Amino acid sequence: MKKFKQTLLVGACSAMLGGVSLPAQSANWLMLQGTEPSDAAPRAKFWGFIQAGYKEDNSDPSVAGEYIPPKLVGPDLTSQSGFNITRARIGARGQGFPLDGNVNYFFLAEFGNNAITYPGDSFAKITDASITLNHIPGARVRLGLFKTPGSEEIYQGIALFDYIEFTNYTNQQLLERIPNADYVNGFSGDVAPQPIDTAGALNAFDSSVAAARDTGVQVFDTFKVGDWEHSYAVMYGNGNGLNQGDNDDNKDTYLYWSSEKIFAGKGPRVQSLKVFAWSQDGKRLLDNTNNGVYDPQEYDRKRSGIGFKYLRKPWRFSGEYSKAEGMIWLGPHTPSFDMYPAPGDGGHGENGKASGYYFDVGYYVPHTNWELDARYDVYKRLEDDQVATAGPLAGLGSFETEWTTLTLGVQYHFNLKTRLTVNHIMRDVEAVDFASGVGPNAQLDGIGDRTAIQVTHIF
Repeated sequence: MKKFKQTLLVGACSAMLGGVSLPAQSANWLMLQGTEPSDAAPRAKFWGFIQAGYKEDNSDPSVAGEYIPPKLVGPDLTSQSGFNITRARIGARGQGFPLDGNVNYFFLAEFGNNAITYPGDSFAKITDASITLNHIPGARVRLGLFKTPGSEEIYQGIALFDYIEFTNYTNQQLLERIPNADYVNGFSGDVAPQPIDTAGALNAFDSSVAAARDTGVQVFDTFKVGDWEHSYAVMYGNGNGLNQGDNDDNKDTYLYWSSEKIFAGKGPRVQSLKVFAWSQDGKRLLDNTNNGVYDPQEYDRKRSGIGFKYLRKPWRFSGEYSKAEGMIWLGPHTPSFDMYPAPGDGGHGENGKASGYYFDVGYYVPHTNWELDARYDVYKRLEDDQVATAGPLAGLGSFETEWTTLTLGVQYHFNLKTRLTVNHIMRDVEAVDFASGVGPNAQLDGIGDRTAIQVTHIF
């Protein structure tokens, strides 16, 4: 809290030096990320952003002195505090005008230290590489690797995201971790999570986070009716994450619709009322047999949601409700998607269900550079989990877990391209069928608050 107060003091002193207009965003990300202005965009516009910051987690270890991933700072999961270059992305976009103004492209690569680059100690990863063909009225065609249409929280440009961390539902179910090619045992019923000094075992996934991206083809467009914009997208993709070929004959289908009433402005800083709905449907291959050979099975993966975003300065309100079926992610230490892989132990995420919702409010303090933010999110994981019938926790309860988080934030905008964000994140997590200190709560107890500070610069 001392560091938190010092940061606020620095921002307050800066505010006395002058004011700028605060950026605001409730935008048509489908068009902003997939198209360029017809016959007006340059052949190549280089751009990017850097996000550097510090996090401090105040969670307590278990009685045995052990730390599970939510009590550590990612992506390394070796400490409860540290500085980090969360994102460092550089890209190019443009079109072939005057050769052909109906063709444009989008390219972006990640150089930061995060769940995209950390697995395999990657120096960098391509996150976006797509071509859009704008020849058919009402049906633009985008091909390549790009963000899948979906939840506004993750679909929007991350450089303009108002918080440092995603909500729990988005972090665990929409970023997605791709199953390992071979069976890897998660923590079984009689093996506790590793202590902090051997935390390498807490990162057991081979591939990077999918980062809500896929390789495929998308048909989309926007139609203006008065001061409303109606947008649709239909995407067909591999369902296999970042810059990878398909590993089975199945494909994912993505559907998206939004309607947005424009109040003022345009582009990424438009003020508007936006409502949207989306769904994702596919299958994943997961080897959960533990028979010594690669013997994967197919599991359904379905995600869907609805939401809204209202922005008319000085106020911002937004909210979403989302559901998930199948391939319920349980943590970087459980690549089997099982809390306890032994049959009958319960906690089987590969066929599980989850849901989540959030409500967010922001206030742009008039005639200043300050923005105040608050977000409340609830995430329910393994909602349909059965009471364990085998193992050390047999008969005690299901492994349904509820995550409740309140994030309080303040932002200081030095200019339209640079801002300071400070978040204080208050978390409560419990396995609802177990008493404190019993079963999963032996590790979940003690998950506490964390403070995060981040500076974003867009270039």
